[in-house]
Amino acid sequence: MIRKIIKIDKEKCNGCELCVKACHEGAIGMVNGKAKLLRDDYCDGLGNCLPVCPTGAITFEEREALEYNEAEVIKNKQAKAAPMPCGCPGTNIKELRRDKPSVDNRQDINYESELTQWPVQLKLVPVNAPYFNNANLLIAADCSAFAYGNFHKDFIKKHITLIGCPKLDAGDYSEKLTEIIKNNNIKSVKIVRMEVPCCGGLSNAAITALKNSGKMIPWQVITISTDGKILD
Repeated sequence: MIRKIIKIDKEKCNGCELCVKACHEGAIGMVNGKAKLLRDDYCDGLGNCLPVCPTGAITFEEREALEYNEAEVIKNKQAKAAPMPCGCPGTNIKELRRDKPSVDNRQDINYESELTQWPVQLKLVPVNAPYFNNANLLIAADCSAFAYGNFHKDFIKKHITLIGCPKLDAGDYSEKLTEIIKNNNIKSVKIVRMEVPCCGGLSNAAITALKNSGKMIPWQVITISTDGKILD
């Protein structure tokens, strides 16, 4: 059938992967560092990927293409969301007490963690975890804690922490973040990203989630340079 479908100019594509994250249907993937339409029948032709592309590499065209297959898209999403059969303990919910600092007996130095909950990986955390109630939410790129030396004291302290990497994690963070913000009493949102372009997917997802939640919540984005400085 002839229908409207996206077209990706690989010469203009810079490999940021923002379109991959924005495509809720999973029609777009990365091939040799460039975005590519992998399946015509996964593309609904609505173009959620267009506004996130920083180089204008994505446009619409009308051509012969398979009909959009919503049933197959849903089936694919469910397969990706299926729980790990091993019952990974990394998904177990914990609220961590910080009564005493950790001590390195070899040097008698206190290393106090400010982390108050587990898990922290955005893909693993349950949407209705009890620690989200009245929480100040920190959404951080996983590299940021390694780049910025005082990350625990300056960012994790008094926050519920979620980490992720939009370049490595499959799927769109905005859907889950929307559910977390919508279904819990979140007091504030702080987003810490790295200066690299692909990390924009994290802040874009968080801002989209805030808008989609329908709530007015204070938020800010902080950018960390690769040499560990706060840029804004």
